[in-house]
Amino acid sequence: MRRFVLLLIGVLFLPGLVVTARAGNSTWGMERRQLKAQQKQERRNLKMQQRNRKQSWRGYRLSPAERSRAKHEMQRERRNLKQAQKDALQSLKDNQRAVGEIRHAYGR
Repeated sequence: MRRFVLLLIGVLFLPGLVVTARAGNSTWGMERRQLKAQQKQERRNLKMQQRNRKQSWRGYRLSPAERSRAKHEMQRERRNLKQAQKDALQSLKDNQRAVGEIRHAYGR
């Protein structure tokens, strides 16, 4: 009976310990996926916002200079968003690399 109880405890708790030991590596992938999903949503929101802005021009007479200026501004917004997202992803990678080097240095 004692063996059965010890075996049952081992079967129930040992997989949990293994999963938590591996969780350090899997959270990196989860963080990256979450960041990419968030960035994708930001891109969709900006695209929708710009599409709505263009559609609002239909009822008004805008001079070609104003239209060109607005298009250039939207292009700048897209470029800035892309650069900010690229920087955020690189920052995440750098942080993950630093944590990995610290773990490697201390043998964990």
